Amino acid sequence: MPKAKKQRTVARLVLWITLLIGLPLGLMALTWLLTLPDVTLLARTNPGPTALMEHRQAFDRHQRHPVPREWTWVPLSRISRHLQHAAIAAEDASFFIHEGFDWEGIKDAAIHNLEAGELKRGGSTITQQLAKNLYLSTERSLLRKAREALITRSLEHHLTKERILELYLNVAEWGNGVYGAEAAAHHHFGKSAQDLTADEAAWLAAILPSPRRYDPLRKTAFLSKRHERILRSMNKIPTLSQTR
Repeated sequence: MPKAKKQRTVARLVLWITLLIGLPLGLMALTWLLTLPDVTLLARTNPGPTALMEHRQAFDRHQRHPVPREWTWVPLSRISRHLQHAAIAAEDASFFIHEGFDWEGIKDAAIHNLEAGELKRGGSTITQQLAKNLYLSTERSLLRKAREALITRSLEHHLTKERILELYLNVAEWGNGVYGAEAAAHHHFGKSAQDLTADEAAWLAAILPSPRRYDPLRKTAFLSKRHERILRSMNKIPTLSQTR
């Protein structure tokens, strides 16, 4: 085969391989973009039951142990400032200065995951956790993380930090069937979210990594250590008015 003809054949082969690989990926990306949730609605309306709530309920039904859902929506003004600061101190200390992603946290999580050989730590910000809780499954995969990233960017673009925090505190899981600050305050301390003390807020924030495993009234060594760290950090968190 002449050299020129051979080069054209190789070029066509490369082109076809590129199309065969690139076209499905392009269609997948287009599908992702077209099926992304419209987060602009969250600027003026509160969401219904989240993907996480539905997943938990379906799992409990499958296990034949249905748990009644405790969930009462309240505006941010009716959530103790202590709990606002405690949640940020515990979950996302740079919440007010990042644009949805804590790159240092992501880097540390990536190093940890490489050493562990699996996706065990996410380095997620409050905005990323909100995206996951509202719309996504609980699986740990790169595809889900990619979709989470797109939704996170959209949340940060269309909503204020105040609204993101309000949404997060109202849908966060705080026990088996317990969602949101108001239900958490009543369930664990028998009071409204606006009446939580700094100490109580730090205990609630301490269980956020594993709310179905830990109980703030059963003070394990791990929870006590985390509670003290959160309590010390709370005073360093700026108020919303200071960030404007």
